[in-house]
Amino acid sequence: MSYDEGLAEMVRDDIGSLPGLSEKRMFGALCFLLDGNMICGVRAEGGLYRVGKAMQDDATALEAVGPAIMGGRRMGGYVEAAPEAMADDATRARLTALALAFVRGLPPK
Repeated sequence: MSYDEGLAEMVRDDIGSLPGLSEKRMFGALCFLLDGNMICGVRAEGGLYRVGKAMQDDATALEAVGPAIMGGRRMGGYVEAAPEAMADDATRARLTALALAFVRGLPPK
């Protein structure tokens, strides 16, 4: 599994300190979870955010953000952020806010 540790540190700063926050390696990424539900993940080639299906169009309207494709299939409710999107503080902040809003509405695992 390959991910960019510098990018992981930026995402840690974006999310902040939350009760129930954990990290887990999955989907070929280092993923950040809230009460067992995935918020986002970082990979060598960018990021993956769980924004929910209702906000997927808003998220993909951001520059360098598109639908998440895994194994040739679109993952509903997830978006991929290209490296240039991950390098932009405002884009990462918006994606983080969308993902946290969605995940906070899910029951803990």
